[in-house]
Amino acid sequence: MGSLQAQGSLQGDKLVIAGREFRSRLMVGTGKYPSMESMEETLRRCGAEVVTVAVRRVGLGSGGKTILDHIDRSRYFLLPNTAGCYTIEDAVRVARLAREAGLSNWVKLEVIGDEKTLLPDPVATIEAARILVEEGFVVLPYTTDDHIVARRLVEVGCATVMPFGSPIGSGQGILDFRRIRRIKENVPVPVVVDAGIGVPSDAAMAMEIGADAVLINTAIALAQDPPLMGEAFGLAVQAGRMGYLAGRIPRREDASASSPTTGTISSERSGVAK
Repeated sequence: MGSLQAQGSLQGDKLVIAGREFRSRLMVGTGKYPSMESMEETLRRCGAEVVTVAVRRVGLGSGGKTILDHIDRSRYFLLPNTAGCYTIEDAVRVARLAREAGLSNWVKLEVIGDEKTLLPDPVATIEAARILVEEGFVVLPYTTDDHIVARRLVEVGCATVMPFGSPIGSGQGILDFRRIRRIKENVPVPVVVDAGIGVPSDAAMAMEIGADAVLINTAIALAQDPPLMGEAFGLAVQAGRMGYLAGRIPRREDASASSPTTGTISSERSGVAK
């Protein structure tokens, strides 16, 4: 009932990326699940529409059954990603391969700069994005939480920016909400918080501060019950978005009574002894 009420309250509130509308603001990845059946059930219960797939995991041209056989492409929007790429050339090649295979001309661009932290290489990401945009791709880049880098990505034509909350798969949550908020204030495209989110409350808080969407993989796939965790994230994203649209109260240094102090019955009038 709560989920249906939330969906009703958010009717008409669409996420728009490159002119395409999405009802759900939760995007999910497809790696690390204990089984394909678990992944399929999670996708069904979480309510996501955008599903990311690492091109390197698809096994294009192998002729065998792949992860794509477990994703209903009439129901979900497939977003290939260049996970595992460390150079401009490699990322561009993988994106081209995905498009040539008929997956999509949309790409979640990842150019990793450090093998240990898996943090993105900002310079390489900007250059790879420029090349791909010029070739007609709709580019959604994984990036740092630096608003200057975000602006540069928008300048070369990216359809979103996808700053990390914390390192990929770390579950640390969002380390600095102020930086995410600053990105939101400095770019005209949707901001999708990607990487590091650990629990549904992290996603809710990201949405509450104005993020347009969140992308979750590890926190769902490695949960003890992935489908249940996926459903929890779906509800959290809806709640966070509703909280943002409703407008939070301002923070105060001092208390503010929730009951009115005017028009109350005095102790004398009520007959209370002094």
